[in-house]
Amino acid sequence: MRTTRVFHAVDSHTEGMPTRVITGGVGTIPGNTMAERRLWFMENCDHIRKLLMNEPRGHSAMSGTILQPPTRDDADYGVLYIEVSGLLPMCGHGTIGTATVLVETGMVEVVEPVTTIRLDTPAGFVVAEVAVKDGHAESVTIKNVASYVDRLSATVDVPGYGEVAYDLAFGGNFYAIVETESLGIGFDRKNKDELLKAGLAIMDAINDTDMPVHVERPDIREVHHVYLQAPGSDAKHSRHAMAIHPGWFDRSPCGTGTSARMAQLFSKGELELNSDFTNESFIGSQFIGRLVETTTVGDKPAVIPTVTGRAWVTGTAQYFLDPSDPFPEGFQL
Repeated sequence: MRTTRVFHAVDSHTEGMPTRVITGGVGTIPGNTMAERRLWFMENCDHIRKLLMNEPRGHSAMSGTILQPPTRDDADYGVLYIEVSGLLPMCGHGTIGTATVLVETGMVEVVEPVTTIRLDTPAGFVVAEVAVKDGHAESVTIKNVASYVDRLSATVDVPGYGEVAYDLAFGGNFYAIVETESLGIGFDRKNKDELLKAGLAIMDAINDTDMPVHVERPDIREVHHVYLQAPGSDAKHSRHAMAIHPGWFDRSPCGTGTSARMAQLFSKGELELNSDFTNESFIGSQFIGRLVETTTVGDKPAVIPTVTGRAWVTGTAQYFLDPSDPFPEGFQL
């Protein structure tokens, strides 16, 4: 057996969405902050992401994290978020999966009933509280970065769909929120191809005409997620299909998307602080969100969200790269 690289991984899924946690084989990435490390990795090591996320080692909806030493003294681990579409500033389901893996593998000191893990992420400082019973991680509540509304009641001309109304909010990533009824597409998994096509067209149109940029972080920009809201959704229970660039659906309810959705609902006066909000994915899995305080981001009103979900370890692996492998960065089909 020959290999030029060996990557150690613990695989998991969070409410249906994979998180491949890379625990070894990458080394410490240069940068004084995790945001700097994210940019350095994108420019210099993206072949590693592609190798681990793309087929044949991954698949078209693969997601993962890379553990790093933290860049700040108050954090336990640094985290980079990788997926088939690139490197995210923040990923809610990935954080829940990573925290679960850290507890289940004993990579952190496990305390019952709650193990607190402090994470240094490219989007900011995130705290994960893992509910532990008999040494097992039963659920994870993450306290996310400040979330805010970028725009409400906006419209964009989308080729093939005409003028589409949407709201846009930030919850660690940018999310366009669109009612599926306005698109004339039934919210049903049998219509998944039509829904995905519409979602991708909407995000392309927004980025082409009025690309969002974080008010304090110019390195965080563009919308690569469209929250396709199901009929009957409200501030207590919302169902959605999350279309993601370059062409797949989130299997989980999406933690940063839950945060963005709550920021939107709060801004519209529909969701109060300290009220439970159930966010349901396209496959029926659920996260529970809460807004725990208000703050500001730049000159914009913002909220601090928490998101609670579950994850399960699915296996461990070592991933190799044989020097004769014709697909050293994998492939997409």
